[in-house]
Amino acid sequence: MSLWLYTLASVSLVSLISFIGVLTLSFRDEQIRKILLYLVSFSAGALFGDAFIHLLPEIVEETGFGLSISVYLMAGIITFFVLEKIIDWHHYHGSERHHLHPFAVTNLVGDGFHNFIDGLIIGAAYLVSIPVGIATTLAVIFHEIPQEIGDFGVLLHGGFTKAKALFFNFITALMAVVGAVIALTIGAYVEGITAILIPFAAGGFIYVAGSDLIPELHKVRRIRQSAMQLVAILLGILVMMALVLLE
Repeated sequence: MSLWLYTLASVSLVSLISFIGVLTLSFRDEQIRKILLYLVSFSAGALFGDAFIHLLPEIVEETGFGLSISVYLMAGIITFFVLEKIIDWHHYHGSERHHLHPFAVTNLVGDGFHNFIDGLIIGAAYLVSIPVGIATTLAVIFHEIPQEIGDFGVLLHGGFTKAKALFFNFITALMAVVGAVIALTIGAYVEGITAILIPFAAGGFIYVAGSDLIPELHKVRRIRQSAMQLVAILLGILVMMALVLLE
């Protein structure tokens, strides 16, 4: 029962992150960009850290490092690549043909599916152990904060009122609960499912951090800001390392 409580509490907390966008309304755009710059850096470090410090070592210790681990890890990378391609394609065509509103709606659909995957990953991590589940939840939260701020801005730009943007953002965030429930349910009936889901989740985290977040950081070329980015990335990794020491 504690496994379910930990998992549902974690995905509920992740879902509540969807309301963070409202906090940005009191900030100027320039201030938000500066905050996001370091949040994205910290998030990249946390995702890399969770993948290489928690997820992969745990599953390798449990099953050994065979070819299947590499296959499922690459499957996670490819799946996230294809998912992003589909979402980006719909974004492009939706905004081109129907202007802003369909773009915002498509963003909600893509975000809902992304949150569903996050829920699967969190559920799978708790199937390994509660400490791994907690570390993965934190990594997802760190990634969700800058993403939800961006999603909130997209919905406002797409014609949604503040209230509707918050409401629909929260509804899509609840897909994380659905994903977690499915992961735990499958885990109860399918033996060895963690040997598939955990390296898959690690591949997804590696892809998001390396393909989405790091390229954003390279857009900034000032030495001081670049140095601060590096510090934030290292802090994200150190947080994941600290969680190992606390286990």
